[in-house]
Amino acid sequence: GIHIAKKIDKLGMRSSDTAQIFFEDVRVPSKNLIGEEGKGFTYQMLQFQEERLWGVAAVLTPLETVIQETIDYTHQRKVFGQSVLHNQAVHFRLAELATEVELLRALLYRTVALYVEGNDVTKFASMAKLKAGRLAREVTDSCLQFWGGMGFTSEVLVSRFYRDLRLTSIGGGTDETMLSIICKYMEILPSK
Repeated sequence: GIHIAKKIDKLGMRSSDTAQIFFEDVRVPSKNLIGEEGKGFTYQMLQFQEERLWGVAAVLTPLETVIQETIDYTHQRKVFGQSVLHNQAVHFRLAELATEVELLRALLYRTVALYVEGNDVTKFASMAKLKAGRLAREVTDSCLQFWGGMGFTSEVLVSRFYRDLRLTSIGGGTDETMLSIICKYMEILPSK
């Protein structure tokens, strides 16, 4: 009763397969049932905050890595007789991006501390996830630009992060879903 229709070719995260799967008349023995029958979506909803916090934590090291690799590359890459990093626009931008990563880390740590204490962290987890997705795009796009033509190749980490980290704004709830949740907790979401 399980039929894999086709493997889906994705933009990023190419090392993990994604496929269209159909379940027709599949029976699960009661001994293999996890939780209560019919509650799967509810169980999924209950773990969203942990998934979102994991997503935020998982993006921090790649962002730091791409910033550091960009610093190293722009330090050695010469344009008009000086390193690209010597340009104030470049080193100021890298400093801004590193600051944003640290701010995201602080929000993650605060949210995790509240979660461990047993608090509802839906609003803060949603804020952190929203910021992580947007910052992943901002950092990778800015850094890729500083790599010039080399950044547009698959040979460098920055281009792979540019491609793969895009999923951060989609997986576990889109940016728009995070904004709706945040608005709901701020009590500014219009009623239907």
